[in-house]
Amino acid sequence: MSEDPVSDLPGVDDVGEESMFNTADIVVFVLFVVGLVVFFFYKKYQESTTVTIKPISLQQLKTGIIESGLDIVKRMNDSGKRMVVFYGSQTGTAEEFATRLCKEARYYGISAMSADPIEYDIETLKELKEVEDHIAVFLMATYGEGEPTDNAVQFHEFIKNEETELHGLNYAVFGLGNTTYEHYNKMGKDTDELLEKRGATRLSELGLGDDDGNIEDDYMNWRESFWADVCKRFGVFKSEDNLHIRNYKLVEHENMHTSKVFKGEMGYLGSYGNQKPPYDTKNPFMADLTVNYNLCSEESDRVVFHCEVDVSKARIKYEPGDHIAIYPENNSSMVEQLGKRLAIDLDQVISLDCIDEFSSKKNPFPCPTTFRTALTHYVDICTPPRSNVIKDLAQYATDENEKAFLLKLSSNEGKSQYNDWVMKDQRHILQILEDTPSLQPPIDYLLELLPRLQARYYSIASSPKIHARSIHVCAALVRYKTRAGRPAEGVCTGWLEKMIPSETDQFKIPVFVRRNQKFRLPRRATVPIIMIGPGTGLAPFRGFIQHRAAIVREGRECGENLLFFGCRHEKMDFIYEDELKEFEKEGIIQLYTAFSRDTDKKVYVQHLMEQEALKLWELLEKGAHVYVCGDAKKMARDVHKQLLDIIQEYGKMDKTEAETYVIGLENSFRYQKDVWS
Repeated sequence: MSEDPVSDLPGVDDVGEESMFNTADIVVFVLFVVGLVVFFFYKKYQESTTVTIKPISLQQLKTGIIESGLDIVKRMNDSGKRMVVFYGSQTGTAEEFATRLCKEARYYGISAMSADPIEYDIETLKELKEVEDHIAVFLMATYGEGEPTDNAVQFHEFIKNEETELHGLNYAVFGLGNTTYEHYNKMGKDTDELLEKRGATRLSELGLGDDDGNIEDDYMNWRESFWADVCKRFGVFKSEDNLHIRNYKLVEHENMHTSKVFKGEMGYLGSYGNQKPPYDTKNPFMADLTVNYNLCSEESDRVVFHCEVDVSKARIKYEPGDHIAIYPENNSSMVEQLGKRLAIDLDQVISLDCIDEFSSKKNPFPCPTTFRTALTHYVDICTPPRSNVIKDLAQYATDENEKAFLLKLSSNEGKSQYNDWVMKDQRHILQILEDTPSLQPPIDYLLELLPRLQARYYSIASSPKIHARSIHVCAALVRYKTRAGRPAEGVCTGWLEKMIPSETDQFKIPVFVRRNQKFRLPRRATVPIIMIGPGTGLAPFRGFIQHRAAIVREGRECGENLLFFGCRHEKMDFIYEDELKEFEKEGIIQLYTAFSRDTDKKVYVQHLMEQEALKLWELLEKGAHVYVCGDAKKMARDVHKQLLDIIQEYGKMDKTEAETYVIGLENSFRYQKDVWS
């Protein structure tokens, strides 16, 4: 073989010794030049189309919340706004208050916009001082145990950053919380304090709303002082000329194809028929409800559902401790009665279009849709309406006595009467219409005023280690008679009760999973856990126990698992009894039960803790994690007090030292709560 491999190739002639390049060299050179040219133009193209991608934080990855980058200042300047009301909302109340505050701003000659912080590049808040005489209001709800709502996570991280500078920003804060929770109104307090630390100027004192008391009163009182401070600072005054201002106009559609009409979808037209991940608050998965039965005996006056939804087609991942969100439907009979009472064609296709062309919220709910769908899926018709709704509706009462009565309910002088007749009697909008026969508001205005129907969250009662294809729910039916003697029921549980799947009857429900990073099993399975969950507070612990049972059955080492469970009657209300006793028989759990109505002296879970105090202390000293789930108002407080007593007695500590010990447990995620009021 020749030393020049190219010359041995067929079709290549020998090249004379005087040639500097052979044919192969020329080919390589040409390819090199072409490559350079391509690289040069590609580089130029890259430079001209480069998009700066901001880093994604760990919190964003956990929550799935990624900023969309809208410029706050540009939006305000383009739309001629000088006031922006940000809301951190989980259940819709803060968003509702934001809408009201923006509407009220018009009475003072101020153009305002509400803003969901998740939709904006929150960094542009630094430049808000460029807007002359601007006002930034923050209505911040606290979620769970002192956490920001999902849509306020980024904002909270932004103001916590010590490098954030907000000099020249004029602000006011109203917090929404619940005194039954340990970290009452933490987000409202944090926001007010951190904004001041970052150099912003407080326009009005912090307001705190208590949902366990009367958050409407709290908001009204704060709002009065807020507007008084705004008038004093900016020299504006209130005008009553535009007392009833509309945000949306009604458009009726004729002969619109059903494919263009929303039928209950939360964000994307046709998404219920063409399901695509990821599944979240605006794109829930339509899951098959495969199992639904009552866990209590027939003798019990309580109903607790065990439901199973099939998520195999969605490939939804979950962990024990997570929540499943369910979008319910309003009672169909109530919807029909509202349609009849307001004399409307429920199947008329309509849109409610925002009058403000610059508003980021073009419709109050997905449109176009029908009146029936709006009343069934999108607006809350069961919660007693707030006083501002009654005030705006009063103008449509033709009877002067009824009009005067409604106006009084919505006035400062009528607060106690509003609390009595509306709140304590639990009157929803249909009952108010029934009790004031001359009241005949336009249906579109009613839809504008009513708050959005929210998803209901339930602790997941299963483990993916055993039930990877389904998610289990344990929920108590809410049904009672109001003080006025009228029947009432929970929107979601009343809806679920009617759906019993069979071969002939099949049901789908819209769901998504909300991660709960603050209620997690220890990473190491050998760490002991103490679970305290009476009633349906057992739900997440069923998932915990299944998870650890799977580990034991795999032949792996597992720490001790103590469960303190309570209910009224062992024979009637002991949910998952057979399953728990089987786990106990296997040695997977140590079960402690309290049946409060089966003994002369009522015994609750905190009393069981007292009986096992030494064992609990020894486990705490070994690194055990403590979990509490259930009622926040009484049970969680009693359990917390009992835990402090145990630590004081067996840890030989005084009260202050015991409290410091508990704070240490909380900070190291060894004391976690999933409670509700």
